[in-house]
Amino acid sequence: MAAPVSNPTSPDPAVVALNRFGLGAKAGDDLGKIAADPRGYLKAELKQQDIALISPDDPRNAGLLDSTAAIQASMAAAMERKAARAEKAAVAMQPTAAEEPGAQTETKNKPAVPRVEADIYRDEAQARFDKALAATPGFVERLVGFWSNHFCVSVAKAPVVRASAGAFEREAIRPFVLGRFADMLLAVEHHPAMLFFLDNQQSIGPDSRAGKRRSRGLNENLAREILELHTLGVGSGYDQADVTSFAGMLTGWTMAGREGWLGEPGTFVFNANAHQPGKAVLLGKTYPDGGMGQAKAALNDIARHPATARHIATKLARHFIADDPPPAAVARLATVFTKTDGDLRSIALTLIDMPEAWSTPLTKLRSPLDYVDALRRAVGATAGNEPQRSLRWLSVLGEPLWQPPGPNGFSDQTDAWASAEGLKTRLDIAWQAAKQADDIGDPNEMLASLVGTSVSAETRQAISRAESRQQGLALLLMAPEFQRR
Repeated sequence: MAAPVSNPTSPDPAVVALNRFGLGAKAGDDLGKIAADPRGYLKAELKQQDIALISPDDPRNAGLLDSTAAIQASMAAAMERKAARAEKAAVAMQPTAAEEPGAQTETKNKPAVPRVEADIYRDEAQARFDKALAATPGFVERLVGFWSNHFCVSVAKAPVVRASAGAFEREAIRPFVLGRFADMLLAVEHHPAMLFFLDNQQSIGPDSRAGKRRSRGLNENLAREILELHTLGVGSGYDQADVTSFAGMLTGWTMAGREGWLGEPGTFVFNANAHQPGKAVLLGKTYPDGGMGQAKAALNDIARHPATARHIATKLARHFIADDPPPAAVARLATVFTKTDGDLRSIALTLIDMPEAWSTPLTKLRSPLDYVDALRRAVGATAGNEPQRSLRWLSVLGEPLWQPPGPNGFSDQTDAWASAEGLKTRLDIAWQAAKQADDIGDPNEMLASLVGTSVSAETRQAISRAESRQQGLALLLMAPEFQRR
């Protein structure tokens, strides 16, 4: 099965608004009305107050925990599991255990301690999927997804991260997605989920009180990923000495442990005893010793660095326009980033107004997350087994929610998702979604509302010849026009 090919004609502006910028059309969307003012349609979403936030006033979100509560729940569950294992081991070692089958069976059949992290993760996933399903047109949700992948953490790291990954996105990404990049950067880098994910709780200044006492040293993971992935980018002029110096500046940024010696368990704390003392040099600038403020000052400076502007501009243009983004578009975004002090709302507006965004063919293949979101919006809410169904689809497609293969996140390139096996899996999921749909309309009519004027004669003919509405819907969900963004 070949990857979808591009339409050589100029893209339908409504489809560009919904697919390139948004999360895809929903049944009943008026594509003609959207096409009349596609830029205004997108900009209207940016004007809505707190549009990126997942509202705690929604009864469906009542059970969501903040990161502190989620991490504390994970810590408590870990202690319960540890105690249960110790009890089981103690019983197994008792000489009378083999002589008392009843007691042995009781221990063997004792229910395992519930994995509360899995429950928290499921609730967070449900809230995220609900937000994507309800969004109109979903441009802000696409921005949330972009920044969440840019500043990624992985739930595979440890139960603590599985419990806090959703709260991390809600607390460190969503409030700033239309704000200042520097504010988001600071929120991300001192969030407990990120500090734990990149091992900064293990980083101790060699010359600090704790370092001299424990003979432990720096962990450079956080410093390296901030410079390489989060801000400046590869080849931007920093060297290993900068990484080491920055790692020293970040020492002491940690998460309070279960014992609560440094602060409330699960919260961000600055441990002065672990901080590397003295001045530090980063990118040629000297930062005086200032405790936690030393690294904060450095973060503010690199957030405004020209290399950061270019790095972020390139990634945004690649995500929203093309795998090989037009150089002029990248330069324009970098200029706006610099002139507005990293104002992300201004950058989003610039993206909308770019001629390249409306003239470039829709050649990018939807990532698995984009595809699942678009599929759910096209089919509508289905009864039962959510969010497990969507989570399972994402896993088999290779993009499990909040579980990237590394600190660089999931790939934003079409080649990463266009394998024959990946496209076959999409076909299987399209059939599953069609079978599970609660109410299927006429696929030929749905084609007009979901794909618009960009539909090819081949796709139209294939759907018109479908033997059933389910088959027609499955063909629509697998059509090249539906796969592209």
